[in-house]
Amino acid sequence: MFGFGEDIGIDLGTAFVLIYIKGKGIVLTEPSVVAIEASSKTLLAVGLAAQRMLGRTPGNIIAIRPLRDGVISDYSINEKMLRHFLDKICKRRIFKPRVIVCVPSVVTEVEKRAVVDAAMQAGASKTFLIEEPIAAAIGAGIDIAKPCGNMIVDIGGGTTDIAVISLGGIVVSQSLKNAGDKFDESVIKYIRKKYNILIGERTAEEMKIRIGCVYKDELEPIQVKAMDIRGRSLISGLPKTITVTSDEMFEAFEEPAAAIIEAIKSVLEKTPPELVGDISTHGIVLTGGGSLVSGLDKLIEKETGIATTVAENAVSCVAMGTGKALEDISYLKSSS
Repeated sequence: MFGFGEDIGIDLGTAFVLIYIKGKGIVLTEPSVVAIEASSKTLLAVGLAAQRMLGRTPGNIIAIRPLRDGVISDYSINEKMLRHFLDKICKRRIFKPRVIVCVPSVVTEVEKRAVVDAAMQAGASKTFLIEEPIAAAIGAGIDIAKPCGNMIVDIGGGTTDIAVISLGGIVVSQSLKNAGDKFDESVIKYIRKKYNILIGERTAEEMKIRIGCVYKDELEPIQVKAMDIRGRSLISGLPKTITVTSDEMFEAFEEPAAAIIEAIKSVLEKTPPELVGDISTHGIVLTGGGSLVSGLDKLIEKETGIATTVAENAVSCVAMGTGKALEDISYLKSSS
């Protein structure tokens, strides 16, 4: 049951929603998916239950993601999803909690307003916003208040946020709509082009996790992994099973991986020399689910010449940082 001092941090991600409660840690991790009845817009399922429906619903049921590329694409559905999750963790609450929600570093005032309004309508007493790179850095254990440059690369489902942080603020940043979902899309396009087979988003994501690869070391060749997948033949229209290897995934991932590398280099080029020196000393820190793609840290290190590490609990860094930020109100960019 909630009292006056209860604070909640929300990582409102394109792929997953994570909720952090002060003193309890992360209490909810659910897919950002909602299933509704098409004509009445009635809520049928949220989170994991709705995700299982993706690609499998009859005509009268729609399973959708209310967030695309890190921003709200369907306000009313997003509000219902947020309300559902808050109700789920705040049963029998007496007082409305303070809520802090993370947003991409490059987001419009209209998009910020939509996030604040959705949280308030879902039951928050007061809503704050924090930029994703700041939250990710705090969650990764970086002391962002020091006069020292740190580079954080947060690769989520819809956006990759790259930022150089010093003295508690963002010095240089770039946000690109190229992240985990783009890796999935690249797999779907690759399989369609090479094999004339259509696969779904869930199959592509499973391939990314199990056999995805973006780096090859000539001195230490990786062990080739393989996976059987089933899709629909675009020639016969019938189901077909093929075997896909990690070498093929390497080819499929070249374009989205290259876009992230270029963005990192672009941010480094705009960073003051003193801070670049700090980053060279401390290295680049990766967070977010997309950072777990096999070999991505090694690829970034090779292309930039800067030591690169994946943060511990990379998937939950933003949620943890979002919650911890309420302990120091100076991190919060805007409120309602």
